[in-house]
Amino acid sequence: MTFNDILLQVGGVGRFQWLQVTLVLIPLLLMASHNTLQNFTAAIPRHHCRPPPSANLSGDSLETEELWAWLPRNEQGKLESCRRFTTPQRGVHWSNDTGFNGTGATEACMDGWTYDHSTFPATIVTEWDLVCGHRTLRQLGQSLYMLGVLFGASVFGNLADRLGRRKILIWTYLQAAVAGTGCAFSPNFSTYCILRFLIGFALSGMALNCITLNVEWMPIHTRATVGTLIGYTYSIGQFILAGCAYAVPHWRWLQFLTSVPFFIFFLYSWIFIESARWYASTGRLDLTLRALQKVAWINGKQDEGKKLSIEVLQTKLHKEMTLGKSRYSPLDLVRLPLLRGLFCCLSLIWFATSFAYYGLVMDLQYFGTNIYLTQVIFGAVDLPAKLIGFLVINYIGRRPAQMISLLLSGISILVNTLVPKDWGIIRTSLAVLGKGCLASSFNCVFLYTGELYPTVIRQTGLGMGSMMARVGSIISPLVNMSGELYPALPSLIYGAVPIVGAAVTFFLPETLNMPLPESVEELKTRSQRKKKQKEEEEQTIPLQTMRKDGI
Repeated sequence: MTFNDILLQVGGVGRFQWLQVTLVLIPLLLMASHNTLQNFTAAIPRHHCRPPPSANLSGDSLETEELWAWLPRNEQGKLESCRRFTTPQRGVHWSNDTGFNGTGATEACMDGWTYDHSTFPATIVTEWDLVCGHRTLRQLGQSLYMLGVLFGASVFGNLADRLGRRKILIWTYLQAAVAGTGCAFSPNFSTYCILRFLIGFALSGMALNCITLNVEWMPIHTRATVGTLIGYTYSIGQFILAGCAYAVPHWRWLQFLTSVPFFIFFLYSWIFIESARWYASTGRLDLTLRALQKVAWINGKQDEGKKLSIEVLQTKLHKEMTLGKSRYSPLDLVRLPLLRGLFCCLSLIWFATSFAYYGLVMDLQYFGTNIYLTQVIFGAVDLPAKLIGFLVINYIGRRPAQMISLLLSGISILVNTLVPKDWGIIRTSLAVLGKGCLASSFNCVFLYTGELYPTVIRQTGLGMGSMMARVGSIISPLVNMSGELYPALPSLIYGAVPIVGAAVTFFLPETLNMPLPESVEELKTRSQRKKKQKEEEEQTIPLQTMRKDGI
């Protein structure tokens, strides 16, 4: 009897499972909001140089010709955002955004900028003037957040194996609450970046341990359902962000609103029951027994819980405890030839998916449509996309699903570079298609990675894949800086990387309806068997051809 049989004995999917799954999933709604929060807190409104104090203008409205005399225009007839005339050009008149007033000498915005507050009353861009020469600092804030996610995945993943899932969840809720609330009161940009790093650090550990705690308390036949629920929870979180940002447009209050609930999560997380599987893996069968009996009581299976004892657990969990003694490190993923090929291909797929995903979702203003509507559409497309991906994964295969999702996303992003900027609806539609495909790719790569790696190193492989995804999300905002050299360059890069990821998927084996490998030796035996079978097929084909020719 395995641990799965014990879970079925104490209630299977009972009241406890659904209650704890629900309470653990609720914080993920706001975790999804924090991932793309800077779409709103770091939005760039219309702006222009503030004329010098000596100009004595009555106001900063763009409707006054007196102000226009200080603002040059580009070849498209639009007001320059980062330059002003050294002296007012009062003798020149322009009609309805036409003409190019480039005759006067210009200079940088020496006296700051004036912003259009009609859509965004205040953002970190308007508060700390992250425009023009300081524009790249805006992307730095998001990259540091993703850097925190990267470090959090490695640190909290290791600590969870040492201290348990429950303790780490409790701590990450508190850290996210304190850092997130403090971020809303940041006195300067440096403090803001440090606190955003700490938020990402906490949310990463929260996400990993949320998945692990839920999966380890669910029987095998329901784990796919839990994974799907987690994916849809993230999608719903994007709807919540759009609503909150529309209702509370000021960046400080929006940051506060999405952070304070973590104090509530921290308070109720103390009632979580630690993973009995983790207790067993550490050899603490007394705590394993106590946790299982508590779950049996909540599920109304008190009699079944009383049948369990330390001696019974020692007998039933002998195989799991034996496998748990096999220890592999991340270095084994590159040291062992068989694992090295899987690691390289999967790392590129993880990187490509995350890189292109955050390249799309972190610059909604780029598509030229209403930013709140775009956020809602980006969240809505996940619902059918993940359902279609689920069907393809289960009926056609993991490899085709992974390859098609990455290929379609890359093509849609590349085609978007050919669409004129004023075709906002078409540009948004292509971006929505790409985003939906990348959401499906995320769902697939989680499952695919878990099925390719053997049990003894599966969690390590998933952790390394997640870290590569975080590397992609860190680099992704920085690629936008290349737009200063050539405007279409970021989109070309975002489109090319997932296409390369789709090509790499071809070299991975299919895992549909295949039993999970338990050890590296079993994986090696399976690989040798497939290679031998392929050689036999290649030898059989020429023989059949010769017989048909009558030779």
